[in-house]
Amino acid sequence: MNLRERKKLATWRAVRSAALGLLAEQGYDATTVEQIAAAANVSRATFFNYFASKEAAVLDPDPEERRDWQEAMRERPADEPLWDALTAILTGWCTSLRDRMPLQRRLKAESPAFAQTAQSFGEQFFADLREWVFSRTAQSDPLTVALQLNIALAAINTAYQTWPEDEAFDGFLQRLERCLLQARPAA
Repeated sequence: MNLRERKKLATWRAVRSAALGLLAEQGYDATTVEQIAAAANVSRATFFNYFASKEAAVLDPDPEERRDWQEAMRERPADEPLWDALTAILTGWCTSLRDRMPLQRRLKAESPAFAQTAQSFGEQFFADLREWVFSRTAQSDPLTVALQLNIALAAINTAYQTWPEDEAFDGFLQRLERCLLQARPAA
């Protein structure tokens, strides 16, 4: 990464950090783009150079995040059972969201507008995961592969939906591990 790219990434992260801090402190409806820009020491126009909206400041993946999760997928051993690989990848991805997921959940509960926008959260990750799964298992039964992938995704949704408001993020991760363990296909 050259100096210009590093500066852009630093600005992106500063704006994201300011947005997360203000949204956590003030809530979704009370926080404005102008406040986020001021807290990040950038102009409103600069904010919009990096994010399409205040929702995007919470929901968009870090510019390096996609590379990281794709690398995590590629690094799984070729002979590893699909379920074990899915478990490791999904747990790793959720762990990487530790700084955002609790706030995202709270903002969804507080704001119907944010909840509507947040429905598309994770789309790129899930698309990359599907592509990886089917490229990795090209010689396998597509029905079995699709079923395992869909069950793993149902496990992550179940863990999220049953995560009590007063439980810490580590509780969510434990729920996810439990769901993945219970959903594990028989050998």
